[in-house]
Amino acid sequence: MADGFLSIEETANALGVSTRHARRLADSGAVDRIARGLVDRASVDRYLRSHRQGRTRAWAEPTAWGAVAFLSGRDVDWLGTVQTSRLRTALRETRDVDELLTRMRDRTRVRTYEAHRAAIPRLRALVLATDLRQLGISDAVDGSVDGYLAEDDLDRVVLTLGLREATDGTVVLRTTGFDTARVRGLVDTLTVAALDAATSSDPRLRSAGRRALDDAMEAHR
Repeated sequence: MADGFLSIEETANALGVSTRHARRLADSGAVDRIARGLVDRASVDRYLRSHRQGRTRAWAEPTAWGAVAFLSGRDVDWLGTVQTSRLRTALRETRDVDELLTRMRDRTRVRTYEAHRAAIPRLRALVLATDLRQLGISDAVDGSVDGYLAEDDLDRVVLTLGLREATDGTVVLRTTGFDTARVRGLVDTLTVAALDAATSSDPRLRSAGRRALDDAMEAHR
């Protein structure tokens, strides 16, 4: 493979995981998928370093969503006083966007599917979608769907709408076990749009997301 890129199979070998697991890491943004079947080599190196050294651990869902709230200027009423204080400190000490994305990687579980075009309108009505216009990017007008869904609802939605799991599918479902009402109140923030964009395979979207996250981190400091 050319310098700078790895195939899914090479990524799996580098990480010592199965090909299926490597695809999941790419889908979730834990490593950066640049194009179909290609992963950014540098992101694989960062992932290996963070796991081998154990210095950058992913936050649990409630904590990660608390970080979203802090970066968005929202209140966090679901964490205890000590945990809230520790999270504020951790955010101030987070060095860069890559470290933030690593800490946030368990905020949701990302799965991709193919769907019949007749299912697309129903899917859009079911998911909580981010507002990419906050990043200066137009919302998709094609047959794609990208949104948040409660983890407990996933199996029902997949079965009812006949979704088929596909690594390069046009339907991206970001599932979370965190409180749905609180997620609904945060999904429309610039922070969530930036987090999703920063792990996109689209270079333009990824760049916009990273810039927005860098600005948010700087403002929080």
